[in-house]
Amino acid sequence: MTPGPGSRTAGHTPPVPDPVAPVLDVLAGLPAHRREVFAARVERWLPDLEAALAPLYADPAAVRDRLLGLAAQAFAARSDDLHALDLRRQLAPDWFQRPETIGYAAYAERFAGDLAGVADRAAYLQGLGVRYLHLMPLLLPRPAPNDGGYAVMDYRTVRPDLGTVEDLRHLTSELRGQGISLCLDLVLNHVAREHEWARRARAGEQRYRDYFLVFEDRELPDAYERTLPEVFPDFAPGSFSFDEELDGWVWTTFNDYQWDVDWSNPDVLCEYADIILELANHGVEVFRLDAIAFTWKRMGTSCQNQPEVHDLTQALRTVARIACPATLFKAEAIVGPQDLVAYLGRGRHHGKVSDLAYHNSLMVQVWSMLASQDVALASHALRQLPAPPSTTAWVTYARCHDDIGWAIDDADAAAVGVTGHGHRAFLSDFYSGDFPGSWARGLVFQENEQTRDRRISGSLASLAGLEVGDPLAPARIRLVHALVLGHGGLPVLWMGDELGLLTDPDWDAVPEHAEDNRWAHRPVMPWPADGGDLPDEHGVNADLRRLLAARRALPHLHAAVASEVLQPRDPGVLLVARRHPLGTMLGAYNVTPRPAHVPGEVLDSVGLVAGRVVDRVTGRRPRSGQTWDHAVELDPYQAVWLTLEP
Repeated sequence: MTPGPGSRTAGHTPPVPDPVAPVLDVLAGLPAHRREVFAARVERWLPDLEAALAPLYADPAAVRDRLLGLAAQAFAARSDDLHALDLRRQLAPDWFQRPETIGYAAYAERFAGDLAGVADRAAYLQGLGVRYLHLMPLLLPRPAPNDGGYAVMDYRTVRPDLGTVEDLRHLTSELRGQGISLCLDLVLNHVAREHEWARRARAGEQRYRDYFLVFEDRELPDAYERTLPEVFPDFAPGSFSFDEELDGWVWTTFNDYQWDVDWSNPDVLCEYADIILELANHGVEVFRLDAIAFTWKRMGTSCQNQPEVHDLTQALRTVARIACPATLFKAEAIVGPQDLVAYLGRGRHHGKVSDLAYHNSLMVQVWSMLASQDVALASHALRQLPAPPSTTAWVTYARCHDDIGWAIDDADAAAVGVTGHGHRAFLSDFYSGDFPGSWARGLVFQENEQTRDRRISGSLASLAGLEVGDPLAPARIRLVHALVLGHGGLPVLWMGDELGLLTDPDWDAVPEHAEDNRWAHRPVMPWPADGGDLPDEHGVNADLRRLLAARRALPHLHAAVASEVLQPRDPGVLLVARRHPLGTMLGAYNVTPRPAHVPGEVLDSVGLVAGRVVDRVTGRRPRSGQTWDHAVELDPYQAVWLTLEP
């Protein structure tokens, strides 16, 4: 290779590494400064690309050259305004980590009808403070059933009911004008049986048969299934399906119509890289890498969280960094706490894989604390998580489009004197409303008859007690939002939660939704016909907006600042310190319906001075108890963000 950038005088393209030389013809028509930028990016990212490919493929150099060719083609086709976006993002790479960045997630059709409707509602999102919008699957799926759109038939086509690719390009342009980045789902583990690759495999084309994991008999599938968990035990037991046209057993982790692709085939990697680059050139800025944990298979394991998953992600990320560096990756890794941080990068992958990952553990622990009125398990579990790389961020959230699976680690539970199985059962009972005294109203989703594990569907408001009219429900909702917003990272609101919308009682009225009660917490946005304001009967929206304003003013909540969960002093109060160069912020969260307090010694231990602190949620000094020396008093379900007075 020829190292070094060489001359950077105007009109001269510097020497470039040998692998990029064959693709320079693709860039021949570009201005010199563009060619120079591409060469510089290759020089910067080539080592990461080669390091990622080496463990995966027999001929990594050939795969590298194919990926560089795809990157060059996408770079040459990228519009001027997207090149300008790349420059801005490279100058402010922490844009998604900043406390003023808030996310929002929705189904386009439930939020505003179609993509044009979403574009028309961009001002609403901008007014809420949204800087990141995740629209649920909008690429063309197979006809129903399609797993809520996650059985994709064509990654390059938009669902006709939502619009066209041109509508997508218009939407991304409109959102960029409002300072909002669009996130789309990219399903990595599987395609629909009707996808072109699967159709051609069934037609007998060996090239495309090799895109999938196909077995002539049950010998190997039976061997794999000895260690494979079932994802949908109710309606899709097992992980393999026989297809008569294929004349074989094909790997189908989720449903028989979702065929797992074989990422050990480099053709699959190149196909997905090309899809990412094309969508990025349509203006998509963030890709939610769906089912990423399942992408690499290994006999004798759960076929989740294999180390090659992170090599694949690093390879895709480096290709995007070369062609379209405004692009971010978000790992949809709903995995155990011990596996979670790897999706943001550990060891040789540190900071080189996904930029964002779901903090599923925080979400689970928020609901666990509210049900148990105890923070011991949450404090212990959250302390076990190492800090993510400083260039990345957790996505924090109270609810998402999916059900809540109680990812309580057995070792964490045992450490605080409970059993994992028993606590998971308690949470399912509590949030389905079956536990005596429960104020929650959720729906049981996917009960496993053998293990008795159950997951829960339901809106934030219904799970927090608003549906049954519990008078403390608004305070509980406010606390949940404060926990999510105050933990750092990129907080994402699920559509309707900003209004306190209840679980949809008519969720099963749409025939294709009737077998999936997750649609209960995906209600239609209630836009007033007269164009007036959205409802806020319980003050949920006003409370949330005050929290968002307080968050924007707190540099302590930048995602690069680690969250330090402290040993609890009161079993009902979660304590989280964020140590910033400007001083420490202490978040204190009372998860009980009783008054509580933060002892003065806790303030002292993090460098705060009793009597000189202010609660940034309210903008006022907190109440100091008379009984407790310099203690900060907390009302039922109150959250405070304490810093020294400015």
